[in-house]
Amino acid sequence: MVNGLSDRSTVAFDDERVVVNAGIVLAVTLGQRLGLEALIDQTVRLGDRAGASRPGRKVLSLIHAMLLGADCIDDCDVLRSGRTSAVLGHRPMAPSTLGTFLRSFTFGHVRQLDRVLAVALRRAWGLGAGPGKELLTVDVDSFIGEVHGHAKQGTGYGYTHKLGYHPILATRADTGEVLHVRLRKGQANTQRGALRFVDELLPRLRRAGAAGKILLRADSGFWNKKVIARLREQGCEFSIGVTMHKIVTAAIAQIPDAAWQPVADYPDSGVCELAETTLGDERLIVRRVHLHAQDEQLSRLRGYPEDDEDEDEDDASG
Repeated sequence: MVNGLSDRSTVAFDDERVVVNAGIVLAVTLGQRLGLEALIDQTVRLGDRAGASRPGRKVLSLIHAMLLGADCIDDCDVLRSGRTSAVLGHRPMAPSTLGTFLRSFTFGHVRQLDRVLAVALRRAWGLGAGPGKELLTVDVDSFIGEVHGHAKQGTGYGYTHKLGYHPILATRADTGEVLHVRLRKGQANTQRGALRFVDELLPRLRRAGAAGKILLRADSGFWNKKVIARLREQGCEFSIGVTMHKIVTAAIAQIPDAAWQPVADYPDSGVCELAETTLGDERLIVRRVHLHAQDEQLSRLRGYPEDDEDEDEDDASG
């Protein structure tokens, strides 16, 4: 037992007809170890807005409902089904109450929740979940969060032509932990806010206890001179995809045939080769894939004509 919480739980059923969301016990135990309810109560202040009381209980109700599959406010009633409420460690809030709570949020209140994420990360890593002095690999990406209903503030149509938001997300590669997230309008360009995101992410990781090297990986949407310069300033290693601009294709064309090295463990459907050159002051690592002629259907799906061409996928690494 640690702080009144058990290190090990056993789930048992004495009736084969009983259905209970017992898996939520793991998330509940973690939340209690990190003191999330009290932390949220101290950090999120809605003032005299509707639904201002007990924000910790309401945020945990939303989190636990989503972990059990809820994807809308009405689905949060899953917490009040069966005996689920007995394992939550808090009173489950009604969907109508949660809706009132969320409608009271401004951007400033969202930033308060962002502070909760930073403190929770520091507490979790302080309990031993952090990378310590080991290499920390961080994946940064954006995605389209599709929504329905044109009354939702900030939604728009981006490159997928679907209505939604376009947030940036940073996750830890080995565990999948969410390290930082920033919501953006649906029509936001992929690079919008990337520099500020990096400026917020790296100090957060250091404050949380990441004492070793940090490797940031991102796709070509984050290929940005200012971002790369900031990563260098902070002593952060990086691997960022680049788009096939003329300057890039020209650099690839100068690579001698002898420089291409095969990838031994590539699937039998083709041959993969790697080569390295430079793009300005950066290393440019190029991958090309030649698919076998007999796999014509796959070739067409990958955009190859029948006479076979090579595919180049590039990463600028520092």
